Amino acid sequence: MMLRRGFIVFLPRLVGLLVVACCSMSIVYMLACTPKGDNQQLALPRVHSPTVKEGYEAVLQEREEQHRNYIVSLKKQIAQLKAELQGRTEQFKKMQSQYPDPLDVWLDQSNPEKAQANLLAFLRSQVDKAEVHSGVKLSTEYAAVPFESFTLQKVYQLETGLTRHPEEKPVRKDKRDELIEVIELGLGSLNKPEGVSNAKHRVYTASDFVEGIYRTEKNKGTLYELTFKGDTKHQFKKIVLFRPFGPVMKVKSENVDMADTLINIIVPLAKRASKFRQFMQNFREMGIQQDGRIHLTVVYFGKEQMNEVKSILENTSRSANFKNFTFIQLNEDFSRGKGLDIGARFWKGNNVVLFFCDVDIYFTAEFLNSCRLNTQPGKKVFYPVLFSQYNPSIIYGHHDSIPSLEQQLIIKKETGFWRDFGFGMTCQYRSDFINIGGFDLDIKGWGGEDVHLYRKYLHSNLIVIRTPVRGLFHLWHEKQCLDELTPEQYKMCMQSKAMNEASHGQLGMLVFKQEIETHLHRQKLSSKKT
Repeated sequence: MMLRRGFIVFLPRLVGLLVVACCSMSIVYMLACTPKGDNQQLALPRVHSPTVKEGYEAVLQEREEQHRNYIVSLKKQIAQLKAELQGRTEQFKKMQSQYPDPLDVWLDQSNPEKAQANLLAFLRSQVDKAEVHSGVKLSTEYAAVPFESFTLQKVYQLETGLTRHPEEKPVRKDKRDELIEVIELGLGSLNKPEGVSNAKHRVYTASDFVEGIYRTEKNKGTLYELTFKGDTKHQFKKIVLFRPFGPVMKVKSENVDMADTLINIIVPLAKRASKFRQFMQNFREMGIQQDGRIHLTVVYFGKEQMNEVKSILENTSRSANFKNFTFIQLNEDFSRGKGLDIGARFWKGNNVVLFFCDVDIYFTAEFLNSCRLNTQPGKKVFYPVLFSQYNPSIIYGHHDSIPSLEQQLIIKKETGFWRDFGFGMTCQYRSDFINIGGFDLDIKGWGGEDVHLYRKYLHSNLIVIRTPVRGLFHLWHEKQCLDELTPEQYKMCMQSKAMNEASHGQLGMLVFKQEIETHLHRQKLSSKKT
């Protein structure tokens, strides 16, 4: 009874609260949904305003007018865009007719005159595309293609790498012939008489050449600007030449099946059991597990640590069920060239790809495919440029700990360099190695044998593929240059040692370490005083 009486008392209050809530929601809804004008919210109809119906009709009329104006504005914008698009299309068609597409410029035997005209038009278009007559807008300073300068004797270049010099004679025949040709063309242009005249004119010779600059844009051509002596001390003659690159032409298309192409990795070794254990970890993961088309030949010199090396090899064989390996032991002093030569000649199976490798090399499965793809018996040998790791203790000296080996293998200028002076890691078919004469076995110890083999291939009719590869690393190790080496070998060894430690910037920080610490100490003292 008490509950019923309480409920009857509470019911009117609840109804009142619901009515107030509904009214509040209605007011909020009307305020939120009332249409707005351009600059102010339209007011709700009031007591002294037009009726509610007339007010909303006015609002709807105003909103309809705004939409109509907006549609007209959009139509104008669409018409402008269509006109601009049509103009651009006509301009593009005009350029296409004037400069034919490179893919359309083929030597059509059925219409040689048209093919020649198309080719000439394309070559002229290359001049217009290049920065010959005017510059082009570049997004950043790194997009600029720098010039290199040259005289009759020297070339001055920015991209020097490790084996090229800032100033050097053009050793490569193609570069030497290129520069001689453009100078001769410049002289021919100067000595060609203008018009018909019997008057004597000056004959220009190579001694009048002052300097030249040139740069190559890979998709356009090479621009040359040549400066010659003029008639007086302060006068000069300038000749601008451009060698346009022709259209891309398809040479061949072929399917390459490497499913049955075996690689025999040959590793000469003496001692260094701990390094061999690390090498076998890499060999197992990349060679056995990921690639699977691989054979390993280890040529071991001496007997010290030999049992440990054989144990590592046999353990890997058992755990990975891998039987494709050969162990050759020689009771003599270490000779890298001899070890590789014996390992290559020991093979008795069909023609196989040989990968000459060292124990301090890390390779990926992708590199093994590159090794196969860039070799061809009787035609091609592969000389990859590997990435050489700097001393991790210097690179990561400011870190809490040195990262794992896999995390260290990053191609950056702070972590290593392209070892473009090394020719020891190479892939070639066994038949090519035997036919070229193999290694010079008179070379003992470290260095020299790889360069000698490389030169043999260069002097042959085989194509030598020389390129940086992302999947081949030389792991840092402390290098020992022995006193038994010849002066030339010792010099090569020390140069290699110097290059291995760190970048110029990192070595500079070590050289100026005391100066840096002194500066930081002064800064600390001055901050305390203030």
